[in-house]
Amino acid sequence: MAEVIAKLRQGNKDFEILVDMERAIEFKHGKGEIQNVLSTDTIFTDAKKGLRASDDDMKSSFKTTEVLEVASHIIKKGTIQLTAEYRKKLRDAKIKQVVAFLSRNCINPQNNLPHPPQRIENAIEEAGVKIDEFRPVDEQITGIVEQLQKILPIKIEFKKLVVKVPAAYTGKAYSILHEYLRKEEWLSDGSLVVVVELPAGLQMDFFNKLNSLTQGSAETKELKE
Repeated sequence: MAEVIAKLRQGNKDFEILVDMERAIEFKHGKGEIQNVLSTDTIFTDAKKGLRASDDDMKSSFKTTEVLEVASHIIKKGTIQLTAEYRKKLRDAKIKQVVAFLSRNCINPQNNLPHPPQRIENAIEEAGVKIDEFRPVDEQITGIVEQLQKILPIKIEFKKLVVKVPAAYTGKAYSILHEYLRKEEWLSDGSLVVVVELPAGLQMDFFNKLNSLTQGSAETKELKE
């Protein structure tokens, strides 16, 4: 068990608790019970100094003095201290995801062939590519490729799609469309026609999310250059 501090600044006051790191991370993402997360049933203003939060401070900031309620709020809204070992574990896992994505979706524009995974991994290390272990790969892949291009000829293969969404689902579908949106047109019946451009490797995931949001009613067609 790795005991760490979870903290939250609420208003002008700091609140801290001692937690089991991995269980706290799971709880932050909706798994487990709060009573299994805490190392002690004490709310601190400074855990290292052993300074306890007063009932008045908790009441003022959280509208309650119940330790489990306050602790839940701190974990869900605050930050959890991570050990160096755990950060390395997260980063190594994220690098593997990035390498797998790039080896599937990128080519060498000099010969139109894919790069082997080991070459990509070596280039990531050589270029000192910044990878955020907490962000999804698809949200940072463009920036990663731009960093790699300084030492490696590489580009992402993209697909252009025309998507038509019935009026009843345009609100829900827009949440996934806007990220890749290149052109949009609202029709007189309220339906939406868009052109999206996305990495080829994300196409199936995009289709799955779109079908789920529109109950399979969206129409899609690949747009050839």
